[in-house]
Amino acid sequence: MQLLSSRRWRAAAATAAVLGLVLTGCSAGESFTYTPPAQVDAALPDDTVTAMQAAVDNAIVASGATGAIVGVWVPWSGSWVSASGTQERDGGDEIATDMSFRIADVTRLMTCDVLYALADEGTVELDAKVPKYVSGVPDMEDITLLDLCNGTSGVGSSEETVKAAWLNTPERVWAPLELAGYGLGRDRTTPHTTFRDSDAGYLLLGLALERASGMTASQLIAEYVTEPLGLPDTALPNAASAAPSTGPVMTGHYLGAVEGGYDCTAPIDITKLSSSSGFTDSGVVSTITDLGRYAQAEAAQALRTKDEPNRYGAPLPVSDQGPSWYQATGGGYLVGSLVGQHGWTPGYATAAYSDPATGFTVAVVLNDSTAGAIFAQYLSWELAAIASKAAPASGQTAPEFGLPFTSEQYHRAITDAALVCVAPAAG
Repeated sequence: MQLLSSRRWRAAAATAAVLGLVLTGCSAGESFTYTPPAQVDAALPDDTVTAMQAAVDNAIVASGATGAIVGVWVPWSGSWVSASGTQERDGGDEIATDMSFRIADVTRLMTCDVLYALADEGTVELDAKVPKYVSGVPDMEDITLLDLCNGTSGVGSSEETVKAAWLNTPERVWAPLELAGYGLGRDRTTPHTTFRDSDAGYLLLGLALERASGMTASQLIAEYVTEPLGLPDTALPNAASAAPSTGPVMTGHYLGAVEGGYDCTAPIDITKLSSSSGFTDSGVVSTITDLGRYAQAEAAQALRTKDEPNRYGAPLPVSDQGPSWYQATGGGYLVGSLVGQHGWTPGYATAAYSDPATGFTVAVVLNDSTAGAIFAQYLSWELAAIASKAAPASGQTAPEFGLPFTSEQYHRAITDAALVCVAPAAG
C-alpha cells in the first residue's frame, strides 16, 4: 500500500451489517485496525420499536420540527433506522433515512479527534499554549489546546451574540477568529478545573490545528476521521452557502417568534447555510448511518494510536445543578456509560451517543433548531433508555448494561418543554 504524507488511512472493508466494520490501513510506520462489536442483523423487537416511535412522534410535535431521522443499534438485539415526517409543515416529500443534515456539536468530537491524532504523531503537544498558533487572542497565555478541547479554557460562547445573524444572513461567510471573538469578549470562568460549554473554544482549536498542520480543517477531518472510519457521507463543507450535500437532504427549519410563543404554521427554511457559521464547532454534515458508525467508533476511541493520555479519563461535572452521571471532557459528554455529544446549528438539532463497552448506539436529528439542542438531547436519552431494555435476539445474551435514568423521565421532560404555538396576528 502506498505511503502518504501525514497519516492517510484507507478503509479496507465496508459494512457487513449496518454498523459492522472491519477497517484496516497503513501510514508511515503505523497501522489502523478497528473491529466494532458484532451487530445482530435483525430488527429490534416490535414493542421496543413501538415505544421508540411514540418517543420520536412526541419530540417532533414538542420541538416544532416537521420530521426526524433516528438510528438505534443494540448489538445483542437488533437495529432500527427510521425516518418520520415530511420536509414541510403541510406535506411535501417524506423524509428518508439516507438524507444528509448538519450534525451540529458532534463536530466538536471530530475536532478533538484531530487534536489527539496530531498529538499522537508528534505534530502538536496537547499542553501547547494557544498563542503559539493563534495570535490576537487576549488573556490566553495559560490556556492550552487541551483546555480548548476539554471545555476548560474559561472562554464564553459566541452563540448568544451572533444567533440572529446566523438566522437572518445564513449565506454570510465568517472568519473563525472573528466569530470566536464574541465569546472571547465575555467574562471568563476559572480555567483548567471547571467545564464551560464554549463554541468559541472549538473555533479557536480548529484554527490552531490548521496552523499547526498546514492543512485546512476540512482536510484534517477527512484525513484523521472520515477516511479511516469509512464515512463517505460525512465532511466539513467549504464556506460557500449551500445545502448539507448535493444528494438527498433533510430540510432544516426554525420557527418565527410571535407574542406568547412561536408561529408553528410556517417554519422558516434555513437548509442553505455557510458552514463557516459552525466551522470546527458545529459545521460538519453527515447521514444517520455515518453518524451512528462514527459515534460507536468514537466512544471506543478507535482512532487513537496511543493509550495515553486517556481522553475521557478525567471528566468534570457539566454543572453544579446537574446529575452526577452527567459529565464532560474530551469534546463530548459522558452520560452514565454513554459517550457522545448533542447540539444545534441553524435548522437542525442533533445527538449521538454510544457505550464503549458494548457498542450500543443512538443517533438522532430533528429538523428544527428553534429550541436549541434540548429536544434532540432528551430524545436520544429517551430512546437509549427504551432500547437498553430490548430483549436479546435468539442465541444472544444481553450484557450487563444499564442507564442512570428512565425513558419516562425524558418523555415527560420533552413534553414539559414543548414549544408554545400561537397563531400569528391577522393583517
